[in-house]
Amino acid sequence: MDKSLNKEACKSGFATLVGRPNVGKSTLMNQIIGQKIAITSHKPQTTRNRIQTVYTCEKGQIVFLDTPGIHKAKNKLGEYMVRTAERTFQEVDVVLWLVEPTRFIGAGERHIGEKLCRCKAPVILVINKVDTVKREELLGIIDGYRGLMDFAEIVPVSALKGENTDTLVEQIFRYLPYGPQFYDEDTVTDQPMRQIVAELIREKALKCLDEEIPHGIAVSIERMEERKGGTLTDIDATIICEKDSHKGIIIGKQGAMLKKIGSAARYEIEQLLETKANLKLWVKVKKDWRDSDYLIKNFGYDKKDLEE
Repeated sequence: MDKSLNKEACKSGFATLVGRPNVGKSTLMNQIIGQKIAITSHKPQTTRNRIQTVYTCEKGQIVFLDTPGIHKAKNKLGEYMVRTAERTFQEVDVVLWLVEPTRFIGAGERHIGEKLCRCKAPVILVINKVDTVKREELLGIIDGYRGLMDFAEIVPVSALKGENTDTLVEQIFRYLPYGPQFYDEDTVTDQPMRQIVAELIREKALKCLDEEIPHGIAVSIERMEERKGGTLTDIDATIICEKDSHKGIIIGKQGAMLKKIGSAARYEIEQLLETKANLKLWVKVKKDWRDSDYLIKNFGYDKKDLEE
């Protein structure tokens, strides 16, 4: 695709993806951008920070903000995540509300709908995972959501399979202002590489570990250095957990689980960095870190980012 932009005819703006945890926000963003920036998992609360990615084409530029899923907060980290998501509503040109294809609209969705009713930006309802339902069922689902608020557009998609995502991009551009692009055409994210690497390691831990442990883990990159010649990157990383019992599970029998996480993460890190990776993982216990302002900040979740 020719990415050269006619500056006078180009549109540029910000679009945020909101929704309950696990509706496919990160998968959709990765699909549109064309490469993996945000981590994905079948477990909720995968995305913790507001991740900014950039899509550029001949029509212009869309800066996507992928927010944490909106949920009832149970600790300070949860409060940070919800505030991150809700503040984003007020900063963008268009809001994409992702929902699953079901007629039942629960309390969580209604809570988001109430928040969005006060939003000044146009809201596009994106019904994701339409590959899991019959087409004739969609009309009833759409009618149910129309009762909550007036949507600028309603677009059914399958983020996983890439179905109808081109149509969604076209609809987003309809609501963006004309103006110069915010980023160079080659930019795909504002995330520091160390942060993306830490998130890839956390993703693999989420996929390998039992249900209760992943919510209580964070990943800290202690060292990340490219060797001379640029063919190998040394990475030292620490997986932080809340309990001694969790540490044993993460390490596994004779270190088997930690090796499994490291092996899975190393493959994707090498694809990302385009070098071989010498990845070394450690596990440390920081009890109740999700309720510690200091540790939350230390692991990259800074509440000051939300303050005016």
